Amino acid sequence: MLHRTNFLLLLALLYHSIVSLPAAAQSVPREPSGDVFVDKKGVLRWQKSKQEVALFGVNYTTPFAHAYRAHQRLGVPHEQAIAQDVYHLSRLGVDAFRVHVWDVEITDTLGNLQENEHLKLLDFLVNQLKQRGIKIILTPIAYWNNGYPEEDTGTGFSSIYSKTQAYTNPRAIAAQERYLTQFLNHRNPYTKQLNREDPDIIAFEVCNEPRYNKPEAPITSFADRMAQAIRATGCRKPVFYNVSENPDVYEAVLNAKVDGLTYQWYPQGLVSGHALRGNFLPYVDQYPIPYRQDPRFTSRAKMIYEFESADIIQPVMYPFMARSFREAGFQWATQFAYDPLAMAYANTEYQTHYLNLAYTPAKAISLLIAGKVFRNVKRGQSFGRYPADSVFNNFRVSYRQQLSETNSPEEFYYTNSTTTAPKQPAKLQHLAGVGSSPVVRYGGTGAYFLDKLAPGVWRLEVMPDAVPIRDPFEKASPSKHVTQILWNEQPLQVSLRELGSTFSIKGLNANNTAQAQATDGRTTVRPGVYLLSAAGKSTSAFTGQSTFRHIKLGEFVAPQATELGPQVLHTPPAQAVAGQPLRIAATLTGLAPGDSVFLVAQHYYGRTRTLPMSTATYATVEANVPADLLYAGQLRYWVVLRSGSKSLTFPGGFRGEPRDWDYAHAEHFAVPIVAAGTPLPLFQAHLDQERIEARGLSATAWTDYVTLPNGTLALRLVQGPPREGQPAATGPAANLRAYFGDKLASRQADMAGFKEVVIRARSSQPGAQVKMTLINKDAVAYSAPLSLSAEVQDIRIPLSAFQPDALLLVPRPYPGFLPLQYQSGSKAALKLADVEVLQVVWEAATVTGSRLSVDIESISLQ
Repeated sequence: MLHRTNFLLLLALLYHSIVSLPAAAQSVPREPSGDVFVDKKGVLRWQKSKQEVALFGVNYTTPFAHAYRAHQRLGVPHEQAIAQDVYHLSRLGVDAFRVHVWDVEITDTLGNLQENEHLKLLDFLVNQLKQRGIKIILTPIAYWNNGYPEEDTGTGFSSIYSKTQAYTNPRAIAAQERYLTQFLNHRNPYTKQLNREDPDIIAFEVCNEPRYNKPEAPITSFADRMAQAIRATGCRKPVFYNVSENPDVYEAVLNAKVDGLTYQWYPQGLVSGHALRGNFLPYVDQYPIPYRQDPRFTSRAKMIYEFESADIIQPVMYPFMARSFREAGFQWATQFAYDPLAMAYANTEYQTHYLNLAYTPAKAISLLIAGKVFRNVKRGQSFGRYPADSVFNNFRVSYRQQLSETNSPEEFYYTNSTTTAPKQPAKLQHLAGVGSSPVVRYGGTGAYFLDKLAPGVWRLEVMPDAVPIRDPFEKASPSKHVTQILWNEQPLQVSLRELGSTFSIKGLNANNTAQAQATDGRTTVRPGVYLLSAAGKSTSAFTGQSTFRHIKLGEFVAPQATELGPQVLHTPPAQAVAGQPLRIAATLTGLAPGDSVFLVAQHYYGRTRTLPMSTATYATVEANVPADLLYAGQLRYWVVLRSGSKSLTFPGGFRGEPRDWDYAHAEHFAVPIVAAGTPLPLFQAHLDQERIEARGLSATAWTDYVTLPNGTLALRLVQGPPREGQPAATGPAANLRAYFGDKLASRQADMAGFKEVVIRARSSQPGAQVKMTLINKDAVAYSAPLSLSAEVQDIRIPLSAFQPDALLLVPRPYPGFLPLQYQSGSKAALKLADVEVLQVVWEAATVTGSRLSVDIESISLQ
């Protein structure tokens, strides 16, 4: 193992050894270098060019807290991890980095800066970012201890002062002033610059998410003192301050002597405990700030310090968020938080977030596209409201296709297979995607990048296959892999006229000795970096050390294959219809050439069939269960992988096959087989606790589970009386949201037979009014009112009673000043086949004594 000093020296030499490319491939900075300033109209501008700033990127936390400890446990050198992750950020076009520094790990209780490993790693990270052309805003004060999700171990001033003490306790204030002074005067040993002088650290945000209460004067005074402590060092960079965390006292910050205001956006809340499903694009359609006309607001620069589409893996949210940020006037936006490569297999770095180029390739490419949106859309530019704004400038976003696209003459990026043709193929310079397009047909599931280096010469970078094997937003553990990485040889076809159909392929990264020639544009590739060159083109000018856009051509970073063996991810259909064939599909990894896959299907206490499963796309296997096996009852089934003389059976991954005489494992998949016209359950309280979102929306509302007189489980929505001195709640108090699109899949032939929604429920308040809402794939909501009694009853609502209505945006957006409703302009009648989400909304009631409750046992289509 290299000594740490030698390792750092080696990294420094690698990053400073530069070999020039031909003029066509010269690296061009994405943004002007140098300091920034805020003009009189609140616009952040580059000091030299006076052009507007528009920077987009991520937060990233390896030097601190859980990420730091996780790398220690994994035995991964922190410097190596940082260098690798920053390379990936560069590939994703990131040009902005922000982090709230864990002051608790680099200070003492008096606020004195500690020269320790955490500070050195932050310095190293800053240097790596600078070399990739990434600009930085640091938030020196985090107010967090360092434990989450473990125990706290930090010993700095944030370990003894709470957020509310931080701005009122004189000793806490003095500690923060002392720390800010020393932090800004700290000299980075890698850059040799003071933090306050580094031209790539363009601004400072004083503190992360403070917590304030009225009166407002002490808040303004504290903000002014912190800003003055920064400026007293001689720092002339803009000073930003958080205003969105405390909307009730926003004027206190607007009155402070700061240059910019900072906001966050978690449009559907945080920590649902499972992946959210359905169309959430209306949640990110706009970011209206209530006081946006206030001169104290308009005269300040605006920054989004954190944003995320939490608990959503769909690759469509970031581009919409970026567009909405620009419409609201923001010039900086940084996602929270990019998952370090070494930890991303388990998503323990804040389970409600999940973003990494290797492990979430489509979502990562959507971040690349969002960055293009952020820099392309003008500040204050509007494209109307969803869905009219789904196509704007060079961009397209489609929930139904799970697709975000950039399509300009020079760039073509996509997050899923697409039939869209590039606007001007002959002018293309850069391409990145997941899946296939008219330009690239690829058989793997990882991301890939194609960059033009010179006429007829392109750089191809291919990431390994990434296959989800668990819900990444469940409770996290380092012992639980949520995504499997596989290194496979995958088919590739490139259709670029200037490359021709017989281009050459040459491996470029370390230990990649591959050389081949395409036939009809087709070849096969393993993960790595390649030079593609048209017939007769010389590539001698291009080596692994040649530089291009802040990277070296031979750079390649990817995780090793996950040593788990074959894995199956499958959720059985909710129901199968008797007498109708049933298609069963599953995700299966580890299928090698020569292997075969079978579905063993058994009618309970009836006949058993072994059916071959075919591979439609990589890691997806499917089979059709014939109608003669689907008579009323229950179908049990297993997925069997045969490799030579050995077999593995899923669920469980057990040796052997279910029809072996000594196969003793009880695990199996199962689906009920029902007659046509049988009710279809959309929500069942005793089964669906981990599939739904049930929240209190008002301050004194919450949810719980109770048993009914017949012993069955019910979801309980609760409203308590207002707190002393608080007004009675108004608007929605509590609700249930349930996605059921997957449950409809096997009942499509029955859609015409369903006539009503039946909700089995009761209320402690006879006559309580509840609203039932159905939402389709285009986020159009249809509602019908219903009245509950004190007894558990079936309330039947004809589908014809559902009328267009506003969609309640739950889980609730954060910050709380954001809209809670979305009104679609569609007047089309309800089409059941397109519906995929239900909501039960309980409006706030007058609660004078005991709490009120609504109990929901089940909801079904009949």
